[in-house]
Amino acid sequence: MQNLEAPSSVLGRYFTNLVAWMNGAGVVWVFALMFLICADITGRTVFDSPIRGVTEMVSLSLVACVFLQIAYAIYRSRLTRAEVVVGKVQAHQPVLASDWTAVLLGVGCLMFVLLAVGAWPDFMRAFRTGEFAGVEGMFTVQVWPIKLLLVGGAAVAALECLRQLIGKISDSASLGRGELRSMPRPVVFIVPLLIVACVAILWLAGVEPRTIGVVMIAIVLLLIALGMPIAIALLLVGFLGLAVLKQDFGIATLTLALAAEGTISEYVFAAVPLFVLMGLFVNASDIGRDAFRAAQRMFGWIYGGLGVATVAANALFAAITGISIASAAIFSKIAVPEMVRQGYTAKFAVGLTAGSSVLGMLIPPSLLLIIYGVIAEVSIGGLFIAAVIPGILLAIAFAAGVVLMAWLTPGFVGHVDRRHADAGSMSWLEVLIGILPVFVLIILVLGGIYGGVFTPTEAGAAGAFAAMCLALLKRRLDWPKLWEVMRETGQVSVTILFLIIAASTFSRMLALTGLPQDVAAFLGGTGLGMFGFLAAYLLLLVVLGTVLDSTSILLILLPLALPVVGELGGNLIWFGIVSVVGIEIGLMTPPLGLSVYVIKSSLDDDSISLGTIFAGAFPFVLITLAVTIVLMAFPQLSLVLLPS
Repeated sequence: MQNLEAPSSVLGRYFTNLVAWMNGAGVVWVFALMFLICADITGRTVFDSPIRGVTEMVSLSLVACVFLQIAYAIYRSRLTRAEVVVGKVQAHQPVLASDWTAVLLGVGCLMFVLLAVGAWPDFMRAFRTGEFAGVEGMFTVQVWPIKLLLVGGAAVAALECLRQLIGKISDSASLGRGELRSMPRPVVFIVPLLIVACVAILWLAGVEPRTIGVVMIAIVLLLIALGMPIAIALLLVGFLGLAVLKQDFGIATLTLALAAEGTISEYVFAAVPLFVLMGLFVNASDIGRDAFRAAQRMFGWIYGGLGVATVAANALFAAITGISIASAAIFSKIAVPEMVRQGYTAKFAVGLTAGSSVLGMLIPPSLLLIIYGVIAEVSIGGLFIAAVIPGILLAIAFAAGVVLMAWLTPGFVGHVDRRHADAGSMSWLEVLIGILPVFVLIILVLGGIYGGVFTPTEAGAAGAFAAMCLALLKRRLDWPKLWEVMRETGQVSVTILFLIIAASTFSRMLALTGLPQDVAAFLGGTGLGMFGFLAAYLLLLVVLGTVLDSTSILLILLPLALPVVGELGGNLIWFGIVSVVGIEIGLMTPPLGLSVYVIKSSLDDDSISLGTIFAGAFPFVLITLAVTIVLMAFPQLSLVLLPS
């Protein structure tokens, strides 16, 4: 969904200001959650007096924050979608692309209207009955204001889609007057009409639920491939599937609202915005630069040592952020120029940065592992422990690959030397001071989780607060920078959380079809065993990784994969580690390759093309693939540190 310039009409300006103010309220609310949870931690551990109702307040707040900010996310085009097909159509058929975008905006508007309509009766009921959350006599809070924000936020998001739709129709008309179009405008309605016809046939023919599930999976993949925002595609197909299964659009509409309200209203989901906030504060504090200089000092004497230092710095940074794209953005500005200056080829420098950035999704605390833990209903702390050895193994494999490539393929790596003169200006005391904040955050977050002091959500709040304090102490955080961090936290978080809501709707529909259980039973009876399933699963991860982002892959595949793993007797924690490492390959492969695009945009260097970055990252794709296979073959590498 493409954002437009602010409208010139008075009404349009008022509406745009409303969207901005709602987003600002959601941003501040997310930031306030960090202080609330930290205050609860302090009260509980220091004064033995926890704040009552924190869990309920945080859980309800997540729903409010998402729907306060969703309209702004649409305005800023932050909803994740696959750009491959749309980008090619835009380049060769701009009128057709504009018309198709208008269709997508219309679908988005419809889905948000359905969300608002479905949530309205529940809001009215809560308002009339005085429904509350909490325990009487201890802590209670009225829930109708949260339900009202859900209704209002969905309605404003629908209006934002409608505003953009009107603007897009106007754009299409102006484009059409200036050129002879090779394809007629009605062509954009072919796919929607086919979907309507397909749903009508399924409704009238009374086909079995499994067939409905298969058809709905095919439709959602088609819509995602054609550029529909992934969350909207999952909502739409989940809604249509539920309507066909229940033979009732009213039930499907109410289920949409239930998913919107109930999916993320759990305390553990607050870990998502809190770890994002922590990562962005770490980014603002220049800890990544300090870690790189310290690693350069330690590994500069090795042949190819600057490449090894890049891997080591990424590993350290990953242990305090949990977001791969943050590592890619930071080290593309820090490591790439320094490597090129010291004789490394630009292709190798950007490829190594893209490759080593994926450590952020594996080395705990990992945002992807948190999402997996919630969906698979396994211990997030257990997942973090299980990821330690695989994370170290992948980092060592990258470092060893750098050294081998430096010796064996100097044409690819560059004419490097054992240089550490620049880094050598740092004393070992300065090195220690440079990496001390990293270890402080690691001990605080991971030590708190492993030691039983914090839950993952509390660790995210404590880590975010500590990272903010570090940024203030280093004088890297002023008011504009603070607002930028808060706003970006809100937008990243709302994109992920709304995607989880949409995936929940789709998963509920699939569960009703019985398809996941049938797939599990079929694969369990084929005799392929766990290894055969994993081979097919890994191939599917790599293929989907070429067009989808990591979170979307996880949310789409897990409803089908988890029952199979259970049927085959696999350990769900080990499977989570394998899934995350396999998904990381998609961050480096064309045509999507999210880390590659982040590096390209961060460098802003026309001499380094996307093709150059993809080519440079290819050896690290192979290394990651090899490590994934090793982890599949030897589950104990992931499970050895877990308590028996």
